Amino acid sequence: MTSLALIEAAAARLKGHARRTPLLSSPFLDEIAGRRLLVKAECLQHTGSFKFRGGWAALSALDPELRKRGVIAYSSGNHAQGVALAARAHGAPAVIVMPADAPKLKIDNTRALGAEVVLYDRAGGESRDAVSAPLVESRGLTLIKPYDEPQVIAGQGTVGLEIAEQAAEEGITEADVLVCCGGGGLTSGIALALEDRAPKMRVRPAEPEGFDDVVRSQKTGTLQTNAAPSGSICDAILTPTPGDITWPILSRLCGTGITITDDEALHAMALAFQRLKIVVEPGGAAALAAALFHGDEIEGDTVIAVATGGNVDTEVFTQALTRFL
Repeated sequence: MTSLALIEAAAARLKGHARRTPLLSSPFLDEIAGRRLLVKAECLQHTGSFKFRGGWAALSALDPELRKRGVIAYSSGNHAQGVALAARAHGAPAVIVMPADAPKLKIDNTRALGAEVVLYDRAGGESRDAVSAPLVESRGLTLIKPYDEPQVIAGQGTVGLEIAEQAAEEGITEADVLVCCGGGGLTSGIALALEDRAPKMRVRPAEPEGFDDVVRSQKTGTLQTNAAPSGSICDAILTPTPGDITWPILSRLCGTGITITDDEALHAMALAFQRLKIVVEPGGAAALAAALFHGDEIEGDTVIAVATGGNVDTEVFTQALTRFL
């Protein structure tokens, strides 16, 4: 299981490979949020997403002989690119199983990073597990899951170590830390790191309407599943249900989650570009949207929002700017 020690070990292996992304602020966003707002810009990480951290942590922890055979991952795009880049750096073959309706930019980027891309029909009900399983068996590949994997969670948890350090530099010890949440790898990793390094900070998941499986699981105390595999503009954080490994961490350490709309995500994208000069994809803007437009659900004078990814198609980005700027 993932622990602080595993996160610290991942941080040591990531040193010199991952970027220490900045904590950004804007007085204009503070005014909208009604409190001090800081944005952890993981959209500036390698491959445009925090997922590089988990990919590197998992690849670098593999036995060299297993790594030489190659790895396989399934992802709608960000985990795909993170694993593909980490595999290329380690000289390991990578096969990525991606939904055919994933953003073209993410599919193209994954191929450009040297991975073999296998597409499947998510919208038609085809299972990524069913597509991946025979490839694992026939080629001897090691599966690197997108969130329900201890080393991946450890890699994502290094974001929490940085938040604790950077917040302390700003004199901040108490805050709600809002995290865009799919399966919960990043959210649980940050929560584990902050439990030790900044115990007065409370991690809270942010999810899109209709795909708020973590929020509903929190309310019921049992794992909930989303009714559809896709249907939100926030494609990066659409997962069927919280992970078997992540859910116990989320339920123990996280505060109540916040649900945002697709329009709020687009609005947050536009404001991030206008006021922080960063490009954030819809799913990566969910936490910022929660901070900006759901202030009545947040207590305290300070909130930290993690902007998790910046891999957005031009059409969607233009839509956000046209509608809200």
